[in-house]
Amino acid sequence: MDTSELEPSKLGTKEHWDNVYEEELENFSEHGDEGEIWFGKKAMNEMVKWVNQHTPPRPDVSILEVGSGNGALLFALAEGRGEACYPAHRLLGIDYSEGAVQLAQSVAHSRNLTAITFSVCDFLHEDPPLLADQIGAWDLILDKGTYDAIALMEKDEDGKIPVEGYPMRVAKLLNPGGHFLITSCNFTEFELQSKFITEETGLQYHSRIEHPTISFGGSIGSACSSAAFTKSA
Repeated sequence: MDTSELEPSKLGTKEHWDNVYEEELENFSEHGDEGEIWFGKKAMNEMVKWVNQHTPPRPDVSILEVGSGNGALLFALAEGRGEACYPAHRLLGIDYSEGAVQLAQSVAHSRNLTAITFSVCDFLHEDPPLLADQIGAWDLILDKGTYDAIALMEKDEDGKIPVEGYPMRVAKLLNPGGHFLITSCNFTEFELQSKFITEETGLQYHSRIEHPTISFGGSIGSACSSAAFTKSA
């Protein structure tokens, strides 16, 4: 599906996500409920396995999650739910919803993972803050559903589709040799490749994550797709 074919939705509005995280923050405060894991634990754990294999932890690794929500994916990396623990102080989660950042920070405090940084940032228009001693770019950028949500935004005042600027933002913020791993429920792997592998971005296809397939109406597919790209060294 081309991004221009998607109808705008409330899922593409900041107001919607502010309301979602206001409620989730209240639920966490009252009941300790950390909130929804977008695409579920299995898909998240598969992303963690991929990261373990292709971006092994090292003291100076820099990892950015775009649209980190409640922080579940970064917590999984820091707690070593894959093969290894990643240094918490080398992980940054950004979200344009202040409520999401407040929720992630609250959960981080409860898990003794306050070294993970969560920051309010509009990825399409602002550069994320840098980690200590970081020089400008990232070894790994993660996206679990954020590209999907941005694709549902209304056109901007110039008539442009906001999500069209997303691939170049990723390319700009990746270190040479760095990786970008994305999981989507709105786009197939082929569609993701067509958007991120362009002459402008300079990104190359790296690998994919195999997700369980489902059969419906004579067709076979997956509930989500995951593709990884790399920036030429």
